[in-house]
Amino acid sequence: MEHSIKLIVGLGNPGSEYENTRHNAGVWFVEQLATQYNETWQKETKFHGLVSKFSIDGHECRLLIPTTYMNNSGRAVAAVANYYKISPEEILIAHDELDVPVGTVRLKFNGGDGGHNGLKDIFKSLDSKKFYRLRIGIDRPKNINSIVDYVLERPTRIQRSSIDQAILEALEIVPMLLAGEISKATQILHT
Repeated sequence: MEHSIKLIVGLGNPGSEYENTRHNAGVWFVEQLATQYNETWQKETKFHGLVSKFSIDGHECRLLIPTTYMNNSGRAVAAVANYYKISPEEILIAHDELDVPVGTVRLKFNGGDGGHNGLKDIFKSLDSKKFYRLRIGIDRPKNINSIVDYVLERPTRIQRSSIDQAILEALEIVPMLLAGEISKATQILHT
């Protein structure tokens, strides 16, 4: 039984110094999504984030950008999920992914955190790993000791252009995710 997605979260860090860094790729995705459906954002203190909602063919979905730092993202995700009674299986977390090449987006259900502090905190807050992830590729730096610096740097212009193109491709599967056609969405995105 495939679930339909009822909450899409874009992970990142708040503040202008972070908005164009690789770690904010998840935010770029949900911002594009809101723009595509002409939706606006509202700051909601009780949800520790910016929220919006849209619907496609009668399937309503909430959008969330936590205004906490990345390593406290779970607080915002759990607040929205608990308030609207959304189960982990109905959540899609969009985030930057070191293990996926730039210009590629992968859909995944369940699994580990891959060292991603945002995911780690969401596992703890939801007490579950059983949610969907939209893994936006940012590549891995050559020097493994510079991962923190790397994710908090701006991508090169060519990388940003590839990431933006991958995000546009990922936007095309959103109607399927809301309709519960996750296998079909995954197949399209991964081919």
